[in-house]
Amino acid sequence: MKNNKQSYLMEVQNQIRSKEAKEFVSAELNYHITAMKSEWINKGLNEEDAEEKAVKQMGNPITLGQRLNKLHRPKVDWFTIILLVITLGLSFLPMLSLGNFFSDEAMSMGYCSKHKILFVILGGIIAFGMMMFDFGKLEKKGWLFYGIGIIILFIIRFFSTGIISGTSVIEIGPLTIESLMAVPFLFFAWASFFNDKRLKIWQLGILFFIPCYFIFSLPSISTAYIYGVMVFVMFCWSQFSRMTILSVIGLIISSFFIISIIFWQASLPYQKIRLLAFLNPVQYEDSAGYMILLLKELLAGAGWFGNATKTEFIPEFHADFVFVNLTSYFGWIFAIALVFILSLFIARIIVIARKVQHSYGKLLLIGVVALYSVQLVTNIAMMLGFLPLISMSLPFISYGLMPTIFNSFLIGVVLSVYRRKDSVASGFRSVPVHGK
Repeated sequence: MKNNKQSYLMEVQNQIRSKEAKEFVSAELNYHITAMKSEWINKGLNEEDAEEKAVKQMGNPITLGQRLNKLHRPKVDWFTIILLVITLGLSFLPMLSLGNFFSDEAMSMGYCSKHKILFVILGGIIAFGMMMFDFGKLEKKGWLFYGIGIIILFIIRFFSTGIISGTSVIEIGPLTIESLMAVPFLFFAWASFFNDKRLKIWQLGILFFIPCYFIFSLPSISTAYIYGVMVFVMFCWSQFSRMTILSVIGLIISSFFIISIIFWQASLPYQKIRLLAFLNPVQYEDSAGYMILLLKELLAGAGWFGNATKTEFIPEFHADFVFVNLTSYFGWIFAIALVFILSLFIARIIVIARKVQHSYGKLLLIGVVALYSVQLVTNIAMMLGFLPLISMSLPFISYGLMPTIFNSFLIGVVLSVYRRKDSVASGFRSVPVHGK
């Protein structure tokens, strides 16, 4: 019985367990068989004989299928998973200091720990769900995600029911919808946009400023900051030429200085005082500079091993200021170790990104590095006095549902890309062919 292409491809697919890999391998082998078939036709064979020759040239389908199954088997990044588990475990440590400040049930260690357990479980579910989801299916849905992100910002802008941390939110029972919830959708959208060679710079500029309008109108400086850094970093790693990227960077720097001058002139007195207090907190020690001086004092007195009997109250000590709280409680040795552990995520993602050939997957990883790093670096820099104080969580460690879910989502994306890094590619890879 003569071999034919379809039966051969079916036999190879039967040896492959991953459904996603089956589709990729089938398309890849079909490409190679068609190419070799054309060669034999050019040598004078008829179409049927040429196809039979091409199929035989590919080798034994069972052997080839087993080899490709091993090559394209979904991978699990155990290093990142273990790191995530360790970090989520460390996120319970801020609960230990609750008893120093609160005795009522609403803010007791037991009450907050129960909520923290729920946050961690939800975060783990989201990370696992994203890992199992095929990220490649999202590549062509950039406009859908962009629309969802804009709708979320629009709803918050015009139907907000309260203000938390200086930004408008919608409160539905225990659920709080804030502007940061739009960022994951915009993240997927921009990965698709930067992977689409049809979009021009001016079009991307318009797409960038529409979410900015809604975010600034809420207002939410921290979300605008995170969103801007994410888009900028992804743009620097996009398919545009180096000259185009450098030109846009120059334009951004020039615009930043011009906007800063205009913003300073238009700022209200209390906004100017906040910036001046950052530059010279001692002069404003009774107002905007008080918190900056308090954080410096607590860090200076922490010592290497901390002081578990401290009684100094820090607003948001388990949220935005959790780094100072933990440093004061456990000491600088613990703080350095904590920063090292949190930084391992960045190093690991960069290592994975270097191995990924899929352009969309690589852009996703670049975006994750930007979104995660901007939180980590900014929070630590604020606590050390290098940046003005804004609302910015320490990844995984800060108390709250949104910080936990948001960063678990990011790690889930990394696990998804890693899981399929050998099952997808930007083009056809070389297949081991018998006799070649």
